[in-house]
Amino acid sequence: MKISYTWLRQYIDLHESPDELARLLTASGLEVESVEKQEGLPGGLQGIVIGQVLTRQQHPNADRLSLTTVDLGGGQVVPIVCGAANVAAGQKVVVATVGAMLYPTGGEPFQIKKAKIRGEASEGMICAEDEIGLGTSHAGIMVLDTDLPNGTPAAEYFNLQDDWVFEIGLTPNRADAASHLGVARDLKALLNRPLKWPDVSGFRVHDQSRRMAVEVQNPEACPRYTGVTLSGLQVQESPDWLKERLQSIGLEPINNIVDVTNFVLHELGQPLHAFDADKIRGSKIVVRTLPAGTPFRTLDEKERKLQEQDLMICDAEGGMCIGGVFGGMESGITESTTSIFLESAHFSPDWIRRTAQHHALKTDASFRFERGTDPNITAYALKRAALLLQEVAGGQVSSDIIDLYPQPIEDFTVAVNWGKLYELAGHPIPQDEVRRILHNLDIQLQDESLEGFTAVVPPYRVDVQRPADIVEEVIRIYGLDNIPMPAGLSSSYMAEFPKTDENILRREASALLAAQGFMEIMTNSLTNPDYARKSDFLDEGKNVEILNKLSEELGVMRQTLLFTGLEVIAHNINHRQRDLKIFEVGKTYYKEMNTYREHKYVGMWITGLAEGEHYLQQPRPVAYHDLRLAIELLLSRFGISDVYPQVIHEREFAYGLEIVYNGRKIGRSQENGALVRLGKVKPAIAALAGVKQEVFWAEIDWVQLLALAGSQQVQFEPVSRFPEVRRDLSLVLDKTVPFAQIQEVTRKAESVLIKRIGVFDVYEGDKIEAGKKAYALSFILQDKQKTLTDNVIDKTMQRLMAAFERELGAYIRK
Repeated sequence: MKISYTWLRQYIDLHESPDELARLLTASGLEVESVEKQEGLPGGLQGIVIGQVLTRQQHPNADRLSLTTVDLGGGQVVPIVCGAANVAAGQKVVVATVGAMLYPTGGEPFQIKKAKIRGEASEGMICAEDEIGLGTSHAGIMVLDTDLPNGTPAAEYFNLQDDWVFEIGLTPNRADAASHLGVARDLKALLNRPLKWPDVSGFRVHDQSRRMAVEVQNPEACPRYTGVTLSGLQVQESPDWLKERLQSIGLEPINNIVDVTNFVLHELGQPLHAFDADKIRGSKIVVRTLPAGTPFRTLDEKERKLQEQDLMICDAEGGMCIGGVFGGMESGITESTTSIFLESAHFSPDWIRRTAQHHALKTDASFRFERGTDPNITAYALKRAALLLQEVAGGQVSSDIIDLYPQPIEDFTVAVNWGKLYELAGHPIPQDEVRRILHNLDIQLQDESLEGFTAVVPPYRVDVQRPADIVEEVIRIYGLDNIPMPAGLSSSYMAEFPKTDENILRREASALLAAQGFMEIMTNSLTNPDYARKSDFLDEGKNVEILNKLSEELGVMRQTLLFTGLEVIAHNINHRQRDLKIFEVGKTYYKEMNTYREHKYVGMWITGLAEGEHYLQQPRPVAYHDLRLAIELLLSRFGISDVYPQVIHEREFAYGLEIVYNGRKIGRSQENGALVRLGKVKPAIAALAGVKQEVFWAEIDWVQLLALAGSQQVQFEPVSRFPEVRRDLSLVLDKTVPFAQIQEVTRKAESVLIKRIGVFDVYEGDKIEAGKKAYALSFILQDKQKTLTDNVIDKTMQRLMAAFERELGAYIRK
């Protein structure tokens, strides 16, 4: 629900800033999800001033241009070339100064710059109405009748005011706050200030020329029905003040009749509906249901089949409107309408909710009726709307207000015990403060005694019917922050714990990998010394030898997890288990300058088929990217995001990558300092452990992982209300350029709007130059503050393409 700050100030005096009001409303239960500033015009006419034309003469090089000198105030006189035929010396005009950004009606924004026009200097622009977004006229420059001094900001002359719009996440129980006056009622209690209701004392009935008969056949569904007829109206465009009110909360003006009903809806929270009185057959309104299956054509031009419990507003012959939900095509307001019957009713929430859900119709009216409206405001809303209609459309009231209210809805009465109120509140709130709060919420106190009182609650507060509800009303206005924390509150559960518990993280890592289909293994830390002797990536001199070895095959401590994992793979392959995804958290050992050291890693291995054989799809062997995806999920789980992949040429890998944190390596002399190393194991290395099929292996530095998981906090932010935009790009690059380098160039060129980069195709072949490859890239762009325009998107992509050409030597494929 949107609430305008400027509109709100009509009903209560406000000196607080929009941000302060947002804080107050949120604390009282009306959660303000955002506060958005709305300028009176785009740009707020910044850099646009009132000036005076001092001289005007014909341009020497153009028949349709004039040379003028314009006084901008403060002794500043500038030359301006003007193309308007009506420019003349002595005029007061609107001038856009150099540097001003203009937002023309229906055009793209542009900035005023110093220029030479047909050889003559021009330092500004004398503006027409459409050039500054004030209207659509381009007949000539605006000539002002004003005594304001030269240099006065144009925004001051046009009385432009900024507005702020609150987006309130209205909970279903707060139907009473579904309007500007509803929000103002809460502010009345919060700020202890009087409420200013619109004056309807000027309402008068002029004649009885268009009396309408009304019959309510279903008072259960429609407990109260009021209406009045107006005639002599002229349907036309609404005045600016009315359009601005509706546009401030995101509504599109339609015409003056419909706009008034929408205005009153958002002002008072009471939905209204206007029928063309000349289309009401038999001059009779009947509130009833129609047989199930009856076709009815609604305002959206769709034909709907009614159900038996759809409440309908009918005339003497058939349906005109689905009561409280949606109007019909046949009785709507058109340009030829001169008389209307204006309806203001109170409908049962159960009936409206059932109908709206059945027909999948969610309107501003049904939103309020489903939650419960004020049955006592229907006649007041009619008077308010009638006065506004006479103001914007002319005409007169042509009937008395019809008011059918056979069984008035009573106020709720709630017995409240003072002791229970203090107990639920957790604090003895002063009784005078309780009385003040409830009085400002229109809740009266009766039968007061030492023990308690009876609260009389108006029916528009549909959620206040129990003692606990009364306490909630008091607390939300009194303020939770004003209720002190008891001194004896136990706080043992708040004791500090270490930031990083290795056992907890170990379980979480294992659970995540298991969820990805990995099986955990535990292998012996003793291994065969031949691995270091026969491989070229291990240093045999760093082996930690066992003095009382059980066998030569288990004679040293392992320097790497690689071979023990390969041994597990070989064992499983020998037992016909060729498709494996396994991991281990274990230690490695090495000797360095007569000192023995150990380090902990996570080892991960995948081999065989990615998924089991199935008749619906061809079997696919595991790939490097399957392993990398699992690692990225693990790092993401621990909030580690500032990582950089780069190609490595380690001797145990046929090809691979290392991932470092924050662009730098961390580690001691034995470790290479990378957070992760992964790639395809060289076939010759795998063969040392008896494995002949393709294996992908990763080694994650567990010590680094623990340190980074403890130092980085996972942060959450609201999902942006503005859409993402995708743009695709095809680059031809040298084969040696990795994707990580493309990512780095993209970050440097645009770090704010580019949210994600993806590769959806890579091509190497005879259709491009030898030694080259083509990347097909997708770029996801998003601005968290506003919707991206094509102009901004195109400029961003042009900047990226220029960066790729400059830094990577890329060729952009069109």
